[in-house]
Amino acid sequence: MTIDALAHNLNEYMGSAQVDLVRRSYFYAEQAHDGQYRLTGEEYVTHPLAVAQILREMHMDHQSLIAAMLHDVIEDTGITRDAIESQFGETVANLVDGVSKLNQIEFSTRAEAQAENFQKMALAMAKDIRVILVKMADRMHNMRTLEVLPPEKQKRIAKETLEIYAPIANRLGMHNIRLEFEEIGFTALYPLRSMRIDAAVKNVSGYRKELVTQVQSALDACLKRETLPGSVIGREKHLYSIYRKMKEKRLSFREITDVFAFRIVTDEVDTCYRILGAVHNLYKPVPGKFKDYIAIPKVNGYQSLHTTLFGMHGVPIEIQIRTEEMDKMAGNGIAAHWLYKSSEDTPNNSHIRARQWVQDLLEMQQHAGNSLEFIEHVKTDLFPDEIYVFTPKGAILELPEGSTPVDFAYAVHTDVGNSCVACRINRKLAPLSEHLQSGQTVEIIASGNHPNPAWLGFAVTGKARSNIRHFLKNQRRSEAIALGRRLLNKTLSSFGYHLSNIPREKVGGLLEQTDFEVMDDLLEDIGLGNRMAYIVARRLIPSEEGEEEFPLNTDESSMAIRGAEGMLMTFAKCCHPIPGDSVVGYISAGRGMMVHRETCNNVAEIRNDPKKYVNLRWDPSVGGEFTVELRIELEHQRGTIATLANAISSAEANIEKIGTTDRDARFSIVSLTLSVRNRVHLAKVMRKVRLLKSVTRVSRASN
Repeated sequence: MTIDALAHNLNEYMGSAQVDLVRRSYFYAEQAHDGQYRLTGEEYVTHPLAVAQILREMHMDHQSLIAAMLHDVIEDTGITRDAIESQFGETVANLVDGVSKLNQIEFSTRAEAQAENFQKMALAMAKDIRVILVKMADRMHNMRTLEVLPPEKQKRIAKETLEIYAPIANRLGMHNIRLEFEEIGFTALYPLRSMRIDAAVKNVSGYRKELVTQVQSALDACLKRETLPGSVIGREKHLYSIYRKMKEKRLSFREITDVFAFRIVTDEVDTCYRILGAVHNLYKPVPGKFKDYIAIPKVNGYQSLHTTLFGMHGVPIEIQIRTEEMDKMAGNGIAAHWLYKSSEDTPNNSHIRARQWVQDLLEMQQHAGNSLEFIEHVKTDLFPDEIYVFTPKGAILELPEGSTPVDFAYAVHTDVGNSCVACRINRKLAPLSEHLQSGQTVEIIASGNHPNPAWLGFAVTGKARSNIRHFLKNQRRSEAIALGRRLLNKTLSSFGYHLSNIPREKVGGLLEQTDFEVMDDLLEDIGLGNRMAYIVARRLIPSEEGEEEFPLNTDESSMAIRGAEGMLMTFAKCCHPIPGDSVVGYISAGRGMMVHRETCNNVAEIRNDPKKYVNLRWDPSVGGEFTVELRIELEHQRGTIATLANAISSAEANIEKIGTTDRDARFSIVSLTLSVRNRVHLAKVMRKVRLLKSVTRVSRASN
């Protein structure tokens, strides 16, 4: 390929002024890369020229081709972004800069490096989605010349391509590029497996040829008989798709290759449905194997009718029916008939979907705690088997297979997800953890509630998971700040001070010493138990008084538990404190305040450590239910456990867990975990249990 041949091909769909700009960019790149060579021995400029040719085959615009010509100039030569902008304009300079940043990423087998790449790619695509198309073409030419690299490097690049670039090509609807990535990548990564599957395919193709010809002739004759326009094309199974199906679905090679696949391409949508009726008359359809991706396109914009038929000799026949325009879209995705910020045209559905996906990526990136969390969400979205569900107003939402109403709620809007409390599926109340099925109508019931941490156990979409985690992190921060403020004020109050009357310069000096920007960050650190309120307080009070010893915790200075402190106030499972118990607390690093009964053995060691030990008391208005454990000794009798459960239920307590062990041949010991309101409620429950004839002893379990 020469620049003259490329320019000649570009004249088919570009104006002469645009072609001249592409030609000029080639000579600019040739001069910039002068003296540089590829491993193949060719001049380096042959690479950007080949990348531009790949984009030309997609009918990309002139700015994309210029960026392709210059995509290595910033990285490999002394030319700056400003120099490119002065020669070819800001848009081209931004494209080149975006692709250059992607090229500078050093991939490795470490998940974190791959995750950082995803983040950079998402940000670059958000500015201009053509960045990823230029990068795709660059990667394509590198894959085509992969054999000149050492085997280890070939495998590393092939692995990256199969894990990142092929799924993104699929997500953007670029079927042709995805297939080439997969075929070359599979051959480079698994040469032996590729060779064996290839040999097996060639081995069976001989006896299949006659059957394929017969089926194709029957389909052609059917279309002529019904006077329906359309061409019938046999579809080959690709090596990587055969390998993946064998691996994922645990199918034998024969089960996969015994299916015959054809594509029928016609003129318009109406004809697609008429052809569907004709082929269903020719061969019987397999129930449940029809999918209408024309009425409901896939998430990447793909449209087609899919059906499976019982062919001659009972051999399954897979058929795709689509228009010529859909066929082009299926091959090139968002690159088909490129429209970009055109005044007279509007972006088609594929572009709108692609840009929405990029916006979702950005939202996930902003909410993710780190790059590894981000890649977890992105990979979920890159490998979906879609289901299609309806809103109550009839709008269609695409979700990954296995999605739940929580995923649906976040797909509607982040605020709907955050305030979701219940749902109706097909007008019937259903649990939020239920897996959705295609065709269902989902209605979300929202209120002022907040995301539940338990949702992370069943939410599958990246958007839902990142938003839940983001909300919980913020909630945890606000709770930690509130707890830190209470702990610090409690310590200060024991010496006659309060945060409000500490001089500002003293607070500012402490923040500077501790490397915190604002007081809330320091309070959060105290609330999480990473920094002791005792030490912070000593540094805040005037130095001459701070030299004196702080008084130990007293009942007068104890901190009240309100019961609604949230995730940063944990009730110990070793002693199960409840309102009415004498309680103490200690600060656990990263976990906040741990509340124990005063008699608990686990706090004996820190009782005299004022830095960790906190006197607590129950607020008189504390509400809610608290867990407690009972140990009941009773005599073996028929129906005893049922009688025991009834007695506890009549005392308005809930049994959370029950376990029994035999003490001897006559007596058993029952361990009960109950939910009660306070000590008074617990006493009422224990009285009810003691009244049972079979019960010989009731006590509260203690460590």
